[in-house]
Amino acid sequence: MLREYAEDLKQEFRGYTSAMLFQDLMAGLTVAAVALPLALAFGVSSGADAAAGLITAIIAGIVMSVLAGGYYQISGPTGAMAAILTSLVAGYGLDGVFIATLLAGILLLLAGILHLGKLTSFIPAPVITGFTSGIAVVIALGQIDNFFGTHSVGTSAVAKLLSYSELGFHPNMASVAIGLFVVLFMVLFPKKWNAVIPASLVSIIIATAISIFAKLDVPVVGAIPQTLFPENSLKLSALQPAVFGQLIMPALSIAILGMIESLLCGASATQMTGVRLKSNQELIAQGIGNILLPFFGGIPATAAIARTSVAIRSGAKTRLTGVFHAVGLLISMFLLAPVMSKIPMAALAGVLMVTAFRMNEWNSIFYMFSHKFKGAMLEFIATMLATILFDLTIAILVGVVIGLIFLVSRLSFIEINYEKVDMSRLHIENEDLCKRYSNAMVAYITGPMIFANTQAVSDIEMHLEGCDTLLLSMRGVSNIDISCAQTLRTLIGNLRIKGVDVVLCGLPTHAMEMMRRTDLDQYVGKENFYWSVERVLLTLRQAPECRK
Repeated sequence: MLREYAEDLKQEFRGYTSAMLFQDLMAGLTVAAVALPLALAFGVSSGADAAAGLITAIIAGIVMSVLAGGYYQISGPTGAMAAILTSLVAGYGLDGVFIATLLAGILLLLAGILHLGKLTSFIPAPVITGFTSGIAVVIALGQIDNFFGTHSVGTSAVAKLLSYSELGFHPNMASVAIGLFVVLFMVLFPKKWNAVIPASLVSIIIATAISIFAKLDVPVVGAIPQTLFPENSLKLSALQPAVFGQLIMPALSIAILGMIESLLCGASATQMTGVRLKSNQELIAQGIGNILLPFFGGIPATAAIARTSVAIRSGAKTRLTGVFHAVGLLISMFLLAPVMSKIPMAALAGVLMVTAFRMNEWNSIFYMFSHKFKGAMLEFIATMLATILFDLTIAILVGVVIGLIFLVSRLSFIEINYEKVDMSRLHIENEDLCKRYSNAMVAYITGPMIFANTQAVSDIEMHLEGCDTLLLSMRGVSNIDISCAQTLRTLIGNLRIKGVDVVLCGLPTHAMEMMRRTDLDQYVGKENFYWSVERVLLTLRQAPECRK
């Protein structure tokens, strides 16, 4: 894997010129402008602080970009990741977040080494859409305090919302005004201008300027340390084995989300660039990055679709774009920390409210509901509610289980069509053959003959009134399990007692193998297997004697 990574780097930088370097630099600075307000906002929304979000974007931007499975991947804090950290901070404090991030990094690293990058392909699309929408709701609910300048208590977004019934809801109108301004500004900001400078950055600059000059009494971000080694970071003394057991499930949630977000980001970027993401290498990059982040006071990071798409549209040529974006954020930390400390929390809340709305895959949701795909709708709604009420791990589990139930239901569907034999259609004039098969019936079986379909196979007997020969056309049978094999044995036995000649036609290799394993081929008799229905009708078979 290391050799493959080295070969990818050689290929990526082959023929690299100063013009390409300048293009990477400008693309990196453009991404930094987009990432700056998001890093601050996601740091705050996670329950940590703005500095944690900024440090995360810097460290992830350097480490994960250098090791990424695709040159275009830009990593940092994301809204989805921040949303699942709120309850973790409330329950275990920042040390809990740091340890869970470290454990998640180890899990991601192992996933990459063990080539588990394709696991996310087993998660149905409605489940991913559902937990994305659920996370969007959690982000929006989590910003009510900052947006309205209120105070709530609780370990989850829903608990905090319910706490207003006891604490009362007394909004700070200055905070509300700033929050509304940012929301409206981002919504109304022309798209063509947004391609030049992000609306989130402009709205925060204006809102901060208004807050400073009008001397508004609103909560602000607060002091931002001008260092990559803040006091709030993971210490080796905090790594106690007893704590690991308590945090393994949150760590698993972080790892699953990191895997899903990074690989989905890579899939989207692959469509934009035509350069395929090396999924296992990307998981290794995410793992190493998240192992290092806690020691710098960072929160979990993952590849971000918004920043990655900006990098691609800005003309990124190599992974240096991600490094330059991180350097740009680092310079901003040292030069703009005094100004950033005065950013109103309501402004960041406004940015997150709009971000949460835009996170929803509205096209997929509309398509799902407009076409009334009931299974997909149930997966979506169940996953979304589980994400809001519980956590990501349970939500994914609920969605996947529901998806598997519907999958089994769809895959186990069997269709049996019946047709009386008409020898004239085969242009057969042999009187003996026409007489022999004058009362023959063909049952065309399509689908798996498994335990769920034993009743349908048993019911074949009910459709054979006046029939003395049954031709089972099984070319469409993908599989036979032991339950259906036993049912088929019983069916054939009952029909033989009634004097019905049973012939099996066109069995695929896998189905025939199961016939041999269950000894059903010997029971049926090798002379009663034919390649096709037509071959049977061209053979003058002897009808079995009635054994009543």
